Amino acid sequence: MEGDLAHIGAGLAAIGSGAAAIGVGNVAGNFLAGALRNPSAAAGQTATLFIGIAFAEALGIFAFLVSLLLMFAV
Repeated sequence: MEGDLAHIGAGLAAIGSGAAAIGVGNVAGNFLAGALRNPSAAAGQTATLFIGIAFAEALGIFAFLVSLLLMFAV
């Protein structure tokens, strides 16, 4: 019974990976919308784009790590 609950928890923790994908899409979409409105300022915001994508992706990696820990460490 205990292993089954760990697998359910791992599945729930894996939802964070999907949420990270939504976050990356949101960051990239907002950058693209802003770049299309003001193309001359887009070059100055590229570093901010990559930082936002890295933070969103890091949350997905942490969720994946938690799900692996729940599956194999319990």
